[in-house]
Amino acid sequence: MREGCGIAGIALTHEDAALPIFYALYAVQHRGQESAGIAVSTGEDFRAKGNGIGASAKDITLARGLGFVYEVFNKHRLESLKGNIGIGHVRYSTTGASREENAEPLLVNYRKGKIAIAHNGNLVNTGELRRELEREGRVFHSTTDTEVMAQLLANELVKHDPIDAIKELMKRVIGSYSLAILLNDTLIAVRDPLGIKPLCVAEIQDTENGGSSSGYIIASESPAIEMLGGTSIRDVKPGEVLMVKDGDLESHQLYRGRNTAHCVFEYIYFARPDSVLDGRLVYDVRRQIGERLAEESNVEADMVSPVPDSGITFAIGYAKRAKIDYLEGFIKNRYVGRTFIMPEASSRDIAVRLKLNAVRANVEGKRIVLVDDSIVRGTTSRKIVGYLKKKGAKEVHMRIGSPPIIAPCYLGIDTPTRDELLASKRSMDDIRKFLNVDSIGYLSMEGLIDSVGIDANNLCLGCLTEKYPVEIPGEVCVARQWKLTQF
Repeated sequence: MREGCGIAGIALTHEDAALPIFYALYAVQHRGQESAGIAVSTGEDFRAKGNGIGASAKDITLARGLGFVYEVFNKHRLESLKGNIGIGHVRYSTTGASREENAEPLLVNYRKGKIAIAHNGNLVNTGELRRELEREGRVFHSTTDTEVMAQLLANELVKHDPIDAIKELMKRVIGSYSLAILLNDTLIAVRDPLGIKPLCVAEIQDTENGGSSSGYIIASESPAIEMLGGTSIRDVKPGEVLMVKDGDLESHQLYRGRNTAHCVFEYIYFARPDSVLDGRLVYDVRRQIGERLAEESNVEADMVSPVPDSGITFAIGYAKRAKIDYLEGFIKNRYVGRTFIMPEASSRDIAVRLKLNAVRANVEGKRIVLVDDSIVRGTTSRKIVGYLKKKGAKEVHMRIGSPPIIAPCYLGIDTPTRDELLASKRSMDDIRKFLNVDSIGYLSMEGLIDSVGIDANNLCLGCLTEKYPVEIPGEVCVARQWKLTQF
């Protein structure tokens, strides 16, 4: 399971925004490792540069590239980004290949200035919208759905003020989107009407400089805010638009839905354990999942071991409820990135062995409950089980902190097709045989919903149920209702 992106935006009163954005991107690096970028508003006027654009239009400087945050930005590059308002992005490609022109933020010129936009999510009507814009003569420089949104927004900004323009944009796009937008010298945050992807906001104070600068920060996850000393953290509401200009924060609730559709895999896997999503600490949710898993499918064993790092919190909860010793069967090499940065099958095998080493002294002769968050294709899980058995494990019982993944995601997670998904067309016994485990146990849907603590009608469960919250050609839609609010 591969998350699409992480975003951040900062508006300060006095200090440059680039360095705090850099730190914030470090905090959400787990959401994407293919590219990183930062855009800042310089405060300089376009007219002074002979561009013939109105005096209110401000210049935007953009720096981006392929790789991790620390690979893209060094001290010199950060110091060149002068401006107290900016946005940042880390990317894993879901729509558009991993090329430098697809790195974000994307920068678009329009009649009244410049727009920089950073996007977490995925649109399902990108093709239709892109073809429409191309018929109008628009030229695209990337293959991403983010540029489609940027071009649509540019069209609307010529005719409307920013809030009305975003309202019109939200009428057109279908899918998931949390956005950080830099419009001239204004920071804007947008969360889609269903709240599929996370986004939070807080005040920030630059205490290192005697409290001389204050402002606001938005980010995909709360640790990015906490790391910078943000206070009064809250989630951006589904359908809400926040605008920070001249040090003031404005809220506009453009859409209000009867239900939300928060991505359940944020709680299972994507978000950091120390994140607070929609009022819930992810660590607590995962520990509760582990306890529920032990209640539903306990087995006699000598030890409970996680698949690090994704299975750790689940395994802690499982071991506590089952009253079985928690012991690490694997030690992780933390100098190796996530295995999906090596897409070829042979490279993935090497990457797994580089990342995880089974500890013979801990596993030899033991009956092991091996706990992980989910199983996608199953090939990595099978290798991991094989490593345990080669090191002398007597039995391996696999327990999974989610129901079986039986369908692809279209809303911002890069998942395989149904034919590639292990659980899509196999029985539990076939899955057990494929993984070469002594038993297999998945969390029930009821156990998942209870552990997350959000009603099923307010979650996106498409990859687990084959029922999606938006219209997707060829799929079943469980429609979520929302309407435009008056403001």
